[in-house]
Amino acid sequence: MFAHVFKYRFKCLLRDRWSVFWTLVFPLLLATFFYMAFSNIDKSEIFEPINIAVVDDEQYRNDQAFREALSQASAGDDRLFDLTVASEAEADRLLDENLIDGYILVRSPMKLVVRNSGLKQSIIKSFIDNYVQTVSAVKAILKEDPAAQEGLIRDLANRVKYVREVSATSAEPDNILLYFYSLIAMSCLYGSLMGSREVTDIQADISPVASRVNAAPVHKLKLFICNISAAFVIHFSEMLVLLAYLMFVLRIDFGPRTGFVVLTTFLGSAAGLSFGAFVSALGKKSEGIKIAVIIGVTMLCSFLSGMMYQDMKYIIAQKVPVLSFLNPVNLLTDAFYSLYYYDSLSRYAFNAAALLALTLIFCSSVYLIIRRREYASL
Repeated sequence: MFAHVFKYRFKCLLRDRWSVFWTLVFPLLLATFFYMAFSNIDKSEIFEPINIAVVDDEQYRNDQAFREALSQASAGDDRLFDLTVASEAEADRLLDENLIDGYILVRSPMKLVVRNSGLKQSIIKSFIDNYVQTVSAVKAILKEDPAAQEGLIRDLANRVKYVREVSATSAEPDNILLYFYSLIAMSCLYGSLMGSREVTDIQADISPVASRVNAAPVHKLKLFICNISAAFVIHFSEMLVLLAYLMFVLRIDFGPRTGFVVLTTFLGSAAGLSFGAFVSALGKKSEGIKIAVIIGVTMLCSFLSGMMYQDMKYIIAQKVPVLSFLNPVNLLTDAFYSLYYYDSLSRYAFNAAALLALTLIFCSSVYLIIRRREYASL
């Protein structure tokens, strides 16, 4: 009996073009648009030398230390500046034509001339401040101990960093991945459209189809299990197609833990179907209202997980952390990212456990609601 009902429900769901579009075609299209929009973002973040000028006057020519500092900052492939030495009038012209980001006047104190503020201007200002502070410190030390000049020059030429950066993982941070992880999580939750339909189609007071189904000599819960199993097989297969498209066509890097990625998608698909069934079982409203609620909640969860605005995920984690644990899209996104970024599986295990707990709560609630509903007549 199970195989018979499963087979025909499977065929019925495959013929539902509306559900197939939103659970398969729409995520594939959205993934393509994401790739087109974000593929060159990392390239635009590559640092380029800042164009600056210094006014070539007597004070500049007499300040050998500053000329040496500028020369070192403007040399090599990883140089900080592209330096132009010019007269003040020429420097003004270059600045007006946006050929440089600012120019320096060697004065006491040092003067920086800019037309607007921004990151590049801040870097130039930071360089000048660092030079001025170093010169001031050297003068103060030499005033107290003139004999320390030789050792001081040697120390300045060989600066030692006492703080080093240690990464928590061997993976390279990639903020763009968060958008694709949120897309997969949203697609998992779109399975709620199928889950909602399975509950609607066994409630005789909502759907004419359900009235005929309830007249059949099959227990309602058994019928629901057959139907939801068929929906799960279809939706999980669609999610595997989406994963394959991201990994092999768009070349999105999910890290070396492909098995765990598939497992997380499995949990996400189950969570999506159970959430839709829960929403549908809660009330006796029309199917259109339930679909509107599901789509609205899904999009809100996606927004809070950083799909539309990346920093929103971290704002919620800081301001309202409980929402991070109640949002299935956020749990899925965080699980995917922890697989990629962290060497330890502890954070992934926490997210997977929280997601599984939500799924069990939804499933238990659906069971308790459906089993109590009876109809006086059909």
